Amino acid sequence: MTGAEITALLLFCTAMSFSPGPNTTLSTALAANGGLRLALRFCLAVPAGWTLLMIASGLGLGALVLGLPPLRWAVKIAGVTYMLWLAWKLARAGELARVEESRLRVTFWQGVGLQFLNIKAWMLALTLTAGWVVNAGGQPAANPGERLAIIVAIMAVFAFTSNFTYALVGSLLRGWLAQGRRLLWFNRVLALVLLGTAGWMLMV
Repeated sequence: MTGAEITALLLFCTAMSFSPGPNTTLSTALAANGGLRLALRFCLAVPAGWTLLMIASGLGLGALVLGLPPLRWAVKIAGVTYMLWLAWKLARAGELARVEESRLRVTFWQGVGLQFLNIKAWMLALTLTAGWVVNAGGQPAANPGERLAIIVAIMAVFAFTSNFTYALVGSLLRGWLAQGRRLLWFNRVLALVLLGTAGWMLMV
């Protein structure tokens, strides 16, 4: 890749990775309720899932998902349903001691699978595939495999860094949120963010 392509890629990855979304919202919520250690496995699951998703997109699965309306809607509905379930669980967690009871947790493999239920992630993967993997400065790329490997490595770093940053913020707020009903309202705000994201996913 040229320097210009790398610069554009890094700017694009920064904007997409650090902007609020279902992954960063969950990272914040998990750390705020259960601590940084609980959120860490999700922070690791996101880049793992993203890597698999990006490779699948690079091999043509992304175009297939977005090109077939029934399949695209199946991904949307599954993703929205899962986010609504998480939002419901989140909105009911009002005390740190009850987090485990309310099952506000996401396993590593659930975190990996969530990447495949996010239509925004599919669109992002397809954009990267079209803009940087098979395209090189307006011309067909001569080394798409090498370019895919570079993008996967870069995005994996960004995916972990962005989610860990949000989780760190959530963990730093734990002491403050433990007082009164602050955690309940904090969780409800994050639940609304998930609901808004789910609504957006249905519209794209």
